[in-house]
Amino acid sequence: MIHKFGIALAGLAFGATAFAQAKWDLPTAYPPANYHTENIVQFAKDVEAATGGKLKITVHSNASLFKAPEIKRAVQSGQAQAGEILLANFANENPIYALDGVPFLATTYPDAKKLYVASKPAMEKLLTAQGIKVLFMVPWAPQGIYSKKEIGSVADLRGIKWRAYSPATAKIAELIGAQPVQIQQAELSAAMATGVIESYMSSGSTGYDTKTYESIKNFYDTQAWIPKNAVLVNAKAFDALDPATKEAVTKAAADAEARGWKVAQEKNDEYKRLLTERGMKIHKPSPKLDADMRQVGGIMQSDWLKVAGPDGAAIVDAYKKN
Repeated sequence: MIHKFGIALAGLAFGATAFAQAKWDLPTAYPPANYHTENIVQFAKDVEAATGGKLKITVHSNASLFKAPEIKRAVQSGQAQAGEILLANFANENPIYALDGVPFLATTYPDAKKLYVASKPAMEKLLTAQGIKVLFMVPWAPQGIYSKKEIGSVADLRGIKWRAYSPATAKIAELIGAQPVQIQQAELSAAMATGVIESYMSSGSTGYDTKTYESIKNFYDTQAWIPKNAVLVNAKAFDALDPATKEAVTKAAADAEARGWKVAQEKNDEYKRLLTERGMKIHKPSPKLDADMRQVGGIMQSDWLKVAGPDGAAIVDAYKKN
């Protein structure tokens, strides 16, 4: 009898341990060597170490589990417990998501941080209403123009096959008279190699990750905007954790955010150096190209304020006051 009772207790103990362990899938659209992905992998390791293995997060890089446009919906619906998105990709849902993709609003890392602080409460409110919690956000490098041919003004981009990966980049194509082509990062190398696109705007890291230098030889360092990726978690999945595990996730997320902002700035110069070594010409935009692109930015800022309404104006006012 005692023997059986002992077995029953052991079974209960095992069941409690099994129940206490949680496994999360975290899809991202970027390759393993990208600093965003490396930062997320470190976050997952930190969580596992801090929780003694009670929470294990599996990172699925390079759009292997869900494609970039599908990740937010997957987190929202609980198909994936967590995931990484480029906020600007979801501008069609709400203009607040597009804010850090508005050209020439915040073009330096200190300004990007101020914009982040000003917009974070509104962003969190939006996502909370969708059953999503923000874990952390990390910036990309300032955005420049990759082009097969050398360009001196926006007129040189008319008719060019232009990669559009977000509403903002599609709008730029419209304003400069380019032909927009919808291409996600995982398909970018093939699109350039086959001539499907001839130009696009992105960071030095994207140019390096996708070996843009093999197909396109010019990068114009316009420093147009600094978009951010957000790592999100399904609110129910987070709420199901015990208090100690929640605290471990929150701390690891804060560490990942601080680390990510630091690495982003360090990598910006490194990526430009690596691109140069591989045959890319890094150009300072001509005064005409700079003025043309700032005009595009002015139109887009004005358009954004119209659709974002009073909430959007309040964020921009708070940003400009700081």
